[in-house]
Amino acid sequence: MKRLTVLLCVMATVSCAGPDNSKRPELRPGTGQSDVVADGTIDRSAHENKQGGFWKSMRPVFRSPKAAQQQRQKQSALAAGSVCGDISIQGTAIGRVPGKISGCGVENAVQISSISGVTLSSKSTMDCGTAQALKTWVDKSAKPALSSKGGGLSQIKVAAHYACRRRNNAKTGKISEHGKGKAIDISGFRLADGSEITVLKGWNARSSRKALRKMHADACGPFGTVLGPNANKFHLDHFHFDTARYRSGSYCR
Repeated sequence: MKRLTVLLCVMATVSCAGPDNSKRPELRPGTGQSDVVADGTIDRSAHENKQGGFWKSMRPVFRSPKAAQQQRQKQSALAAGSVCGDISIQGTAIGRVPGKISGCGVENAVQISSISGVTLSSKSTMDCGTAQALKTWVDKSAKPALSSKGGGLSQIKVAAHYACRRRNNAKTGKISEHGKGKAIDISGFRLADGSEITVLKGWNARSSRKALRKMHADACGPFGTVLGPNANKFHLDHFHFDTARYRSGSYCR
């Protein structure tokens, strides 16, 4: 009985095996002969790597632990350096700044170092209302206006911020908005490639006049007073922005 069983198994194996003339796996378009390995099957790994493959297609989903940690650290640092309740306004809260002249001084002052990733050439003291107006202007006007020039806006050149003085540095008269922490003067802009556009030279320059005039016009709204080269001799080389408010609306020249 045992011999009969073995004989039947051998006959079944021989009859079912058939000749070794079955077709090899066909190549998909885009694969080469080098993709066929020794056993006649196709190695898809190289092809999938060229096309991206599963894991490459999931890159946005699967972030490395190191990259995720770096992102958390960056966000934490930004949050720690933010003022005025806005993570895009980076600086230091310095509290009350007293004035030497009656009418000067700032309550709850902040010292701003950057706005929406754009640095200020010098840390600038102001109140939060002025910092927020500056952020609105940077986001909606300055950055878009200079986006196609020199890699975009990198730094704002600050000519003046808080200073306890009278208007136009006169010996008498009303206190300047600078003396209340409500103003900033901007003399130019540094671009990502290191080049600069100044208000003095760029206001009438063919390459920058359109951008500068747009930024000047767009400041009228976020700021209550906007002065530039066409205002008077005191503003030929800078923009003056302040957050003083008037019943008749913004004053822009």
